[in-house]
Amino acid sequence: MKTLILLRHAKSDWSDPTLADHDRPLAPRGRDAAPRMGAWLKAHGPMPDLILCSTAARARQTLALALEALGATPETRFDRGLYLVGGPGVLARLRQAPDTAATVMVVGHNPDLEQLARRLAISGEKKPLARLEEKYPTAALAVIELPVERWAEAGDGGRLLALETPKTVKG
Repeated sequence: MKTLILLRHAKSDWSDPTLADHDRPLAPRGRDAAPRMGAWLKAHGPMPDLILCSTAARARQTLALALEALGATPETRFDRGLYLVGGPGVLARLRQAPDTAATVMVVGHNPDLEQLARRLAISGEKKPLARLEEKYPTAALAVIELPVERWAEAGDGGRLLALETPKTVKG
């Protein structure tokens, strides 16, 4: 079994129209939400062995704040190829993860992570699955158990263990 954590970047700041999308930082609401998601992960697990993170500023900032609250520094790989590549693109990157990592966390964007979570999580408790079908808001964190031994085999058939958002995690 492998475990996948999908963390969507927290709310970004749109106040500077001259910034390229890739360079947009977090908004104050995002700077508040990201550490709450890291704290939830610390309390409920699992701890990631490897993190794959988009190079976008808002994804990197989300990760930094979440890791500070998590109190851990897992191996982290920043990958421009995780920037707005769609769910299939994220899955292709995930399938390249080393099998020594039992738990991988991907920090990225929507609609990519929502597409991937919906594709992979075909079972689990009804309420989290229903919430996943509604939307995947900023700073949402999904934990999906995959019935595979190798990341290269990752695909349909996963079980949604948790879906948390800043609204479900009290800070």
